[in-house]
Amino acid sequence: MLALAYAMVVVGVIAAVALDLILGEARRWHPLVGYGRMAGAVEKKLNHPAAGRMTGLLAWAIVVLPLAGLIQLLLFWAMSFNAWLGVSLHALLLYFCLGLRSLREHTAPIQAALQNANLDEARRLTSHIVSRDTVQASEQDLSKAAVESLLENGCDAVFGALFWFVVAGGAGAVLYRLSNTLDAMWGYRSPRFLKFGCAAARIDDGLNWIPARLTALSYAALGNTRLAWQCWRRQAPQWPSPNAGPVMSAGAGALNLALGGAASYDGTVEQRPLLGEGEPATMKDISRAWRLVFSTTLLWVGILFLVWLVPMLSGGAHA
Repeated sequence: MLALAYAMVVVGVIAAVALDLILGEARRWHPLVGYGRMAGAVEKKLNHPAAGRMTGLLAWAIVVLPLAGLIQLLLFWAMSFNAWLGVSLHALLLYFCLGLRSLREHTAPIQAALQNANLDEARRLTSHIVSRDTVQASEQDLSKAAVESLLENGCDAVFGALFWFVVAGGAGAVLYRLSNTLDAMWGYRSPRFLKFGCAAARIDDGLNWIPARLTALSYAALGNTRLAWQCWRRQAPQWPSPNAGPVMSAGAGALNLALGGAASYDGTVEQRPLLGEGEPATMKDISRAWRLVFSTTLLWVGILFLVWLVPMLSGGAHA
């Protein structure tokens, strides 16, 4: 029974990743778009000047738990009605939570614009994926921003969802993605969200703790392993995010790149901790970072498949 359940997990992962690579994100009526609007409405209603951290926690519970519970009930019904209907629904939910192809679609045009010496277009495209200022950004600034975004979002948009799918199926992947979306909307250290968004940020940190370290380990395994490990150990503790630090430092080290450092936010230049070691990022490194994320996806899918296949083969040989 356990072997069958795991086989369904593997099938679900392979099907969802394949759907994402073939179809990409839904162009219209994406569930997360509607969810974001609902979360925005709840925030406007509850986030008043006197709102504290408990209000933020209540808001998180209102917009996450009922939906995740409803999805779990739907999955239970589908599995009891027909196992393969249930597997298909699990896979579909994971597909909606993945953004692997989307990472490529958002960063490849930046590289193309830079290769065509169209700096204004590259700045415009980069402003869609990062919060830093891009109006005066140089080619190197834009390349660095795109590489950093790819490395960090490899965890947020791909590996976190895969991890929680393996742990808790489609409902687990959805709960993770909803939490990640709320962190992106509310998890700012601005006066408006400092207290209200604290719960969303801390919950997302907790859900990402293991996936982030597995992602960093995978980046290291597929690149300059020694340098990635050294950068992870030295630089991650200096980064303000407990999860972005390991992911980005290991990824930068794996690619032999020097990332981090100065970046402009709202007109103010901030000196962020260094990430990685080596040459500054160039436009060609955007595709290198994408290939690292893609290769890591194949690695995870391959490991899941082998964990299922090896016992099957050994059992067949023994019989």
